[in-house]
Amino acid sequence: MTVHFIGAGPGDPELITVRGLRLIQECPVCLYAGSLVPEAIVSAAPDGAHVVDTAPLHLDQIIAEMVQAHARGQDVARVHSGDPSLYGATAEQMRRLDALGIDYDVVPGVPAFAAAAAAIGSKAATAMTS
Repeated sequence: MTVHFIGAGPGDPELITVRGLRLIQECPVCLYAGSLVPEAIVSAAPDGAHVVDTAPLHLDQIIAEMVQAHARGQDVARVHSGDPSLYGATAEQMRRLDALGIDYDVVPGVPAFAAAAAAIGSKAATAMTS
């Protein structure tokens, strides 16, 4: 059992990594920060998956969801906005998982600056050819 911290990218459901999407599609438990992550991103979770918007939950409740999944031997897709390596909330969750002996990994997301640069570049390229 592994908790996969997945970066959802800058918010566009089409700008999630292939690995991140695959894990969301495979994990029987999907926890996402609904105040920051569009529901469309986690709509790829498998039928019957336990999908939880963690926005109204506090840290202890989120960890409890992970512990319950661990007890059932179920992998967890923990979806955060942006890139989890830059998101402070993942560190506090990782420390708790370390203390509990629960495995996790990090799936980087597409950073917002890359999406912004691509959008600006697209508009600039269109303006130059007009």
